[in-house]
Amino acid sequence: MTATTLPARRRRRIRPARAALHAFLLITALAWFFPVLWAVINSLRDYDYTTVHGYLSLGGFTLDNYANAWTQGEMPVYFANSLLITVPAVVLTLFLSSCAAFVLSNYSRRFNLLMLAVFLAANLLPPQALLVPLFRLYTSIRLPYWISESGSLYDSHMGVVLIHVAFQIGFCTFVLSNFMKAMPTSLLEAARVDGASVFQQYWKVVLPLCRPSLAALATLLVTWIYNDFFWALALLSSGDKMPITTALQNLQGAFFVDYNLLSAGSVIVALPTLIVFFLLQRHFVAGLTLGASKG
Repeated sequence: MTATTLPARRRRRIRPARAALHAFLLITALAWFFPVLWAVINSLRDYDYTTVHGYLSLGGFTLDNYANAWTQGEMPVYFANSLLITVPAVVLTLFLSSCAAFVLSNYSRRFNLLMLAVFLAANLLPPQALLVPLFRLYTSIRLPYWISESGSLYDSHMGVVLIHVAFQIGFCTFVLSNFMKAMPTSLLEAARVDGASVFQQYWKVVLPLCRPSLAALATLLVTWIYNDFFWALALLSSGDKMPITTALQNLQGAFFVDYNLLSAGSVIVALPTLIVFFLLQRHFVAGLTLGASKG
């Protein structure tokens, strides 16, 4: 057996395994994508036509479901509420977690592991276990009217924003601290020699280099906070303050559900997260990979 025949035989042995892997990945992708594709197709079809001919038939395509879902679901109001919750929560979480990660990665090396464990401890608790104490805390705190119309954190967008920040800051601090540990220490040393203060080192040197990780975390945070339904339902009692995830309830009747209309509403609700992902997809994979590496 010559040396030139070994690579050829090895390639022949690998091909079936590689073909099986590609087939498995293709089937998995189709199985995941099929419900999304089915929802999009149903959202473009008339309910009366599908009632007569069935959902497996072709025809009855219309765009009226999107117009009806937009108006019947009062989605502009709910989109504005989601914007008031998601944007402040994401910005505040990234700012506070980046500050904490900067300190943990550069000035508190002795207690790094302990502090990171404290930050991540809240993520290990189920949200349902904290519902009762948080409800009592939110109803007991009194705030001025110009801060909260309800006079407390309960039934206010600020209360929902704060709970999202508290739950997400641990994971973001963990990712950003590992990313900052991988940075060359010579950058901060040069900034100190030039007379930069601690905040200038953070704002002008470290933070610009963290853009990939910040973009990846921003994508995840927008998805998690925007799609949240539990905390909004538990901490908000006024219907006009609910986020967009609750708007789909307006499209369901007590005794009748138009699933084509509901599919159109679901597609509309999902569009903002898709737009954010496609805008930040260049930094998404790279940011998570760099942030997850051990410093």
